Amino acid sequence: MTEIKKRLSTIVQQIRDAEQQAGRPEGSVKLLAVSKTWPAERLRQLAEAGQQAFGENYLQEALDKIEQLADLSIEWHFIGPIQSNKTRDIAGHFQWVHSVDRLKIAQRLNDQRDPSAAPLNICIQINIDEEDTKSGIAADELNALVTAILPLKQLKLRGLMIIPAQHDSDEQQRQSFQKARALFEQLKTLAPDVDTLSMGMSGDMPIAIQEGSTMVRIGTALFGERNRQIS
Repeated sequence: MTEIKKRLSTIVQQIRDAEQQAGRPEGSVKLLAVSKTWPAERLRQLAEAGQQAFGENYLQEALDKIEQLADLSIEWHFIGPIQSNKTRDIAGHFQWVHSVDRLKIAQRLNDQRDPSAAPLNICIQINIDEEDTKSGIAADELNALVTAILPLKQLKLRGLMIIPAQHDSDEQQRQSFQKARALFEQLKTLAPDVDTLSMGMSGDMPIAIQEGSTMVRIGTALFGERNRQIS
């Protein structure tokens, strides 16, 4: 077994263990492989080992990989900040977008999605800890944005995504996840079909699953430490 297959197997087992400890059904948490800055060949190895969903932050890098890996059945998730001039390519090449935080972006994704394609799955990004350096809407803006997004026929609202602050203790981290879970339950009163709470990364995955995450975004634990950055 290759190293990347071993890493995938280990993480999947950790997810199953966390589900069991939280009293949740097996398979209730999906693994999203965060593959930014890694070459297409590494993604191919992981896909051939059974991983289907991949998350990318940088559009041009992602488009290159999508083209190189077109022979594989990969579900592509865009998880980075979205600029208006990038919505057309995102709408045309991805199945999921986790980082919607403005009505303008949602409208552009909707208008630029091919009507013959399946609706684009989207999550609204919440700035759960109100950090100046992070994207996402404030919690009190959620209802208004949801109400505006729901009529957009080429989008399918799936849930929420958060990137919490780096806290000093597990308890502080847990509180951020609990706030997100409360907003997720609030969202269900407006949109009963939502099913996705995208939260938890390599360093805090078990706590996120205990607090209700349905999708964890794992990069470092799958691929190792990144050795380059793309701006």
